[in-house]
Amino acid sequence: MSDLLERLRGRGWRMTAQRRVVAEVLDGDHVHLTADEVHARAVSRLPEISRATVYNTLGEMVSLGEVLEVSTDRRAKRYDPNAHRPHHHLVCAQCGAIRDVHPAGNPLADLPTDERYGFMVSGVEVTYRGTCPNCAATA
Repeated sequence: MSDLLERLRGRGWRMTAQRRVVAEVLDGDHVHLTADEVHARAVSRLPEISRATVYNTLGEMVSLGEVLEVSTDRRAKRYDPNAHRPHHHLVCAQCGAIRDVHPAGNPLADLPTDERYGFMVSGVEVTYRGTCPNCAATA
């Protein structure tokens, strides 16, 4: 059973066939699919699944904190099942490919107290941008 499915079951989330397929499609390392990509892959496994069901299921998974909603640039939102291991993203400026990265250190600790302007900082999102090997090879 996938890590995402195990986490959802552990929360007592009712596992319908549609929810199971969406979770299975999202499972894996470096998975950052759009809702339309999730739907296309889900349909290949369960032809009767609707786009609305996929969107609703993704929204529920995000609300539960089991999937992250990732927005980069002005592209479609992507869904990241790696919600429980702190990480940042590496994004290709050409094709939009996204990889999870786990640099050493604590980026929150790198923000000096006088640069916090009184904010109680609760989190950090770091996005590294560059060109992936595939796009670099065709340039």
